[in-house]
Amino acid sequence: MNRIFFFYPLLFFFLLILFVGSLAYGAVSIPLGSVFDILVGKEPERIAWQNIVLQSRLPQAVTAMLAGASLAVSGLLLQTLFRNPLAGPSILGISDGANLGVAIVMLYFGGSLSQLADLPVSGYPAIIFAAFIGACAILGVILYFSSKVKNNVMLLIIGIMIGYLASSVISILNFYASTDKVHAYVMWGLGNFSGVSLGQLPFFIACSLTGLFLSILLIKPLNALLLGEMYAANLGIRIKRTRMFILLCTGLLTAVTTAFCGPVSFIGLAVPHIARLLLGSSNHKMLLPVTLLTGSCIALLCNMLMVVPGTNTILPLNAVTPLIGAPVIIYVIVNRKNIQYFN
Repeated sequence: MNRIFFFYPLLFFFLLILFVGSLAYGAVSIPLGSVFDILVGKEPERIAWQNIVLQSRLPQAVTAMLAGASLAVSGLLLQTLFRNPLAGPSILGISDGANLGVAIVMLYFGGSLSQLADLPVSGYPAIIFAAFIGACAILGVILYFSSKVKNNVMLLIIGIMIGYLASSVISILNFYASTDKVHAYVMWGLGNFSGVSLGQLPFFIACSLTGLFLSILLIKPLNALLLGEMYAANLGIRIKRTRMFILLCTGLLTAVTTAFCGPVSFIGLAVPHIARLLLGSSNHKMLLPVTLLTGSCIALLCNMLMVVPGTNTILPLNAVTPLIGAPVIIYVIVNRKNIQYFN
């Protein structure tokens, strides 16, 4: 218990430092004092700095913070549900559903929904809409099968197969699409935290916080599931209802994040393991909040690492996340016998 009281203030401190750092550090260097002046409403030395901080970096930092928390919590929920340390937000095909929605709009309909549903929506709003609908469609399929299949391992396999089917359709669309459309789709698939505008930020915040709040309500059932489904049922946990609630919560968090940020790799898979290694415990009463805060910190750190120092070059997000996530997963695989995840 003393350990958790140490981690909470430390994580909040790192979160604050990384959030402020994301506002000050970028392709255009802005003094820290000017950033604080902009945030409190004072006029900075250069008017352009105000637009950069308020219109670009502030939404990007908030998006990174919530996206990292959402993906990390999603990974934790799925790893506990399936009792598999290598389960992640993409394992059920929800991310592939978002990818398929975007592929249909970008590769087949040319980035507009007017041909698909007679909607005057094009460009990035159409991509976000398509990704969200695609993710929700796959989530609906997974929820349907969850009511038919009692075994979590079988449900996991079904999710993987649905992901393969979505990837197959995407490959066919890529084969017949023009080079410029394929390039645009590939760039979207590299992920970024800059896709949420200031106007879209309230919707993104509301959806993310709703999913995170629902995950907190699952702490007691998650701890019961650590003992196994039979023991959890004996403790009064309704397994079927709890499983559907976990899938719904995970689907909401993954769908919203993927729709706005693209398919972000490794954060949802690696961060729960980082939190477990820091705490040395699988008690979700402590583990879930630490996972949430760690996910936000890792995402903000990746957001800063995307900027190549001394240049105006911005690396793709999915070129940075494996630098942190891959070593963690390798460590988990090598030391799996010595680490107690589900006890």
